[in-house]
Amino acid sequence: MASTGGSAMLKDKTQLQFEDKWENMRPTVLKLLCQENVSRSEWQDLFWDVHSVCLWDDKGPGKVHGALQYDIVEFVTHAKARVLRDQDDAALLKAYISEWSKFFTQCNYLPLPFGPLETALTTKTAGGNQQKKTAQTEDTIVRKLMLDSWNQHIFSNIKQRLQDSAMKLVLAERNGEAFEKQLVIGVRESYVNLCSNADDRLQIYRENFEKAYLEATEAFYKTQTPDYLAENGVQNYMKYADSKLKEEEVRASRYLETCKGSTSVSALIEWCVKVLVTAFKDEILRECAPMIKSNETERLNLMFRLMDRVPDGIQPMLKDLEQHIMQAGLADMFASAEVITTDSEKYVEQLLELFNRFSTLVKDAFNDDPRFLTSRDKAYMHIVNDTKVFRLDLPVKNKAISSKTQPESKCPELLANYCDMLLRKTALSKKLTSEEIESKLKNVLLVLKYVQNKDVFMRYHKAHLTRRLILDTSADSEKEENMVEWLREVGMPADYVNKLARMFQDIKVSEDLNQAFKELHKNNYDSAAGTDNINIKILNAGAWSRSSERVPVSLPLELEDFIPEVEDFYRNKHSGRKLQWHHLMSNGIITFKNEVGVFDLEVTTFQMAVLFTWNHRRRDIISFENLRLATELPDNELRKTLWSLVAFAKLKRQLLLCQPEARSPKDFNDGTNFWINQQFAVIKNGKPQKRGKINLIGRLQLSTERSAEEEKEGIVQLRILRTQEAIVKIMKMRKKITNAQLQTELVEILKNMFLPQKKMIKEQIEWLIEHKYMKRDENSINTFTYLA
Repeated sequence: MASTGGSAMLKDKTQLQFEDKWENMRPTVLKLLCQENVSRSEWQDLFWDVHSVCLWDDKGPGKVHGALQYDIVEFVTHAKARVLRDQDDAALLKAYISEWSKFFTQCNYLPLPFGPLETALTTKTAGGNQQKKTAQTEDTIVRKLMLDSWNQHIFSNIKQRLQDSAMKLVLAERNGEAFEKQLVIGVRESYVNLCSNADDRLQIYRENFEKAYLEATEAFYKTQTPDYLAENGVQNYMKYADSKLKEEEVRASRYLETCKGSTSVSALIEWCVKVLVTAFKDEILRECAPMIKSNETERLNLMFRLMDRVPDGIQPMLKDLEQHIMQAGLADMFASAEVITTDSEKYVEQLLELFNRFSTLVKDAFNDDPRFLTSRDKAYMHIVNDTKVFRLDLPVKNKAISSKTQPESKCPELLANYCDMLLRKTALSKKLTSEEIESKLKNVLLVLKYVQNKDVFMRYHKAHLTRRLILDTSADSEKEENMVEWLREVGMPADYVNKLARMFQDIKVSEDLNQAFKELHKNNYDSAAGTDNINIKILNAGAWSRSSERVPVSLPLELEDFIPEVEDFYRNKHSGRKLQWHHLMSNGIITFKNEVGVFDLEVTTFQMAVLFTWNHRRRDIISFENLRLATELPDNELRKTLWSLVAFAKLKRQLLLCQPEARSPKDFNDGTNFWINQQFAVIKNGKPQKRGKINLIGRLQLSTERSAEEEKEGIVQLRILRTQEAIVKIMKMRKKITNAQLQTELVEILKNMFLPQKKMIKEQIEWLIEHKYMKRDENSINTFTYLA
């Protein structure tokens, strides 16, 4: 039995030789090449026959490869004859694409049954490493054989004619003619798939098809664009260029290779940009400034899209935008100068209107591109800090800096005034809702970001806050405290914000002290003159704005008696602390009676001192000189106080009358006489009222004329100290630094407070060198060294 089985196996093996099987295999191979129908059994038999031959016939794989090559070459030769039958380029291209499409499709199917051939040939020709490497390549041996045969016998002979025909079809499409797109795609596929360079499959495609496509595109537009621009103008040309760029991008995605590693489409777009946009860059950009001025946002957006593709194409547009914002903004400010210089509300609204207008321009025309937003910010900062409309002069008489200082914008002062109008009980704050007030305050903070010298805003804002808290005129205490936090959020210096927060704490502490004082003394006075009518504000000198000088005044006896009581009370509560009375910041309500009626008057302490001189002689005439003796007020303060009682703007009937009449406080002299107006009254609807309440305080003067000058000097003095402090801080950290780097870091530290002038920086460096905080390097005059 064993010998019989052995002979049967041998007999079966002899029937699995190549010669026995190829006759069955070949018809199926030819059917596949010709794209004829193959039955399932034929397809499966081909798999089995290839496997059998490669397994049992040692020379079978080589013979199968040879026979397959012969049939493939024969098929390609017949295809070549069919392709070259017509000499016309268009017919040639159609015939080629027809044959190539069928053949290329079969390149995916015919190799499938020949997997064992792949394994057998690879194993015989190389070791296992080569087998792994071949398995990772894209083409199998049979597929490569098919493509190489096509390349060698057909494509290499006619590829130039095919390429030229494809370019003509693309040109026809650009001119509006229709054709079968697959014709061009087929030529491109041939270039990509017939490359034998395994390391760079796109080499032949790049060197031939892509190069020809790019050159044809450039040549086409070089002949078209100059004439179109000359006939239709720049603005229509921009639309033309934009549409052609989009059109060419779509066309390139269709006809050029887009596989991984291919840069054909981006290269084509780059060439198109050069010929369509870069070549006419200057002509296009000449239209930028007029379009910005005319607010032609759609055309500007189109120009932006075009120029953004060009190297350095955006830079001239940024300059045009910046220049327009500065010129248009300042022109609007000058046109409204008469209104905005006297009305801080109108001024801030004008600035916000400009900001919103230019922001809309940047959004609509330039899609809020960061580069254009930066240009907007630079130009808007120039407008906000401009000194041509109005300016704030800071007179300085100090050896540390020169006597002349560069004038500054009054913007921070006006912003502080506007905040005061929103936060104080005014006609403006009363007509606005809480949400509207918050929105307007946020707008102020928006403008404040562009203010260079924020320290001026800090000074005025703090002075206004002081006035509101002392007079209890805040419209909304919650908004007041929110404003402090908002200032912290926008980057205002921490020490400044902390002082504002302490002011609110002081008011709350003072209220408790005031209540304790009233409780202690409630039985010592009758209801008319008792402590219930007195409110004391005991405030921390370090946190509050205060005058450097205390103005003397002779208080009414009714008030004078309270001062020692308050001092004794506070001394018992806090030993070692001293109270300083600032009557300049005090106020009260007095009852005024005359022939018309009875009126409650809200007055400053100085006004009260003047009016009380008539308390027991109501019809007397008192001279300016005697009033000075009675009140002990300095001359300037007495003149301002009397003027507020003689010529108060909101009154039709004044409280005091004088002789001779004066047009300003300066007209008062020692011989000017004053007396109570017995016909004084509140006028409503043209009729005098018998009762009423009148506020004569107006804007409570928190500083004298002399201290106002000191306040401005104080701003500069504080800047000097801040600059010195920052320089020492930088030097201590760096130890050694160049002048340029020192100035850069100094500006970065101080920018949230003010922008230091170069002259001030230089003078403070010299001062610090003189006082041995730092020295110049021996080898470089522009390098400084820190001295510990």
